[in-house]
Amino acid sequence: MAKSIKAGKPVEAATPRRKAPTDEPDRTDGLALQDDGVDAAGRPMPVFPDPPAIDRHGPAWVLAMCNQKGGVGKTTSTINLGAALAEWGRRVLLVDFDPQGALSVGLGVNPHDLDRTVYNVLIEHDVAVDDVLLKTNTPGMDLLPSNIDLSAAEIQLVNEVAREQVLATALAPVLPDYDIVLIDCQPSLGLLTVNALTAAAGVIIPLECEFFALRGVALLMQTIDKVRARLNPRLEVEGILATMFDPRTLHSREVLARVTEAFGDRVFHTVIGRTVRFPETTVVGEPITTYASSSAGARAYRELAKEVLAR
Repeated sequence: MAKSIKAGKPVEAATPRRKAPTDEPDRTDGLALQDDGVDAAGRPMPVFPDPPAIDRHGPAWVLAMCNQKGGVGKTTSTINLGAALAEWGRRVLLVDFDPQGALSVGLGVNPHDLDRTVYNVLIEHDVAVDDVLLKTNTPGMDLLPSNIDLSAAEIQLVNEVAREQVLATALAPVLPDYDIVLIDCQPSLGLLTVNALTAAAGVIIPLECEFFALRGVALLMQTIDKVRARLNPRLEVEGILATMFDPRTLHSREVLARVTEAFGDRVFHTVIGRTVRFPETTVVGEPITTYASSSAGARAYRELAKEVLAR
């Protein structure tokens, strides 16, 4: 049975929890929602319908949040997209598959206090996902946490039979309990990331609107193609998510234009802009959808949830 995050110790050095003051302006430099009928790339902005209610759950659609470059918004997008999907009545499992444990920290978990993590699920055959699951403070959203122990898994899995499929095998028993599983990958293209891609049916690529982030997309696409050809023929790129977009800068606009030109409809219409709210949510350990529910960032991830479900 999943434990509650509330029962754990608070994250070290965290400031007292507080809600975003409603009278403070949301200093958002980039807006995800456009008022003139076009998206940030100048394409017609579709109106995505509200997802229909569902009366039963599972089997889960597994999505990997993947980009070998760090600092592009993978963890932020995993937390907030998951919370937005949970608001629409979907049961969501978040898998922290990064030894840094940023996803766990972002949900108020201190990784150093964990006795068992996803590492134990991968390495110890008598440990199941249900033994490690944590209930988050967001109804309908659970967490499979991680910490630095996971860094040893790549070495220990080298001699395993079907080493690329260990995560897929571990997740299989719980897929009927969820509608969506989001895997937060580490910023590399090593064995852990290959495991995530082998377990997933789709990939979402968060991409910072910055030139150096753009350069690595081609290499990631090659890795996805290899995994599809050799390990997981059902793997598809569900979309490229532009993050940290600042419409005031020519550089952001040019990068978004180049990505849209290269990948077309694979680029989500929803764009995540820069806002001071995202760093604040990490400190308090909760999604932006609850910390600053009326902010532009919260609205953007709700819109992204609708777009993902509409695809």
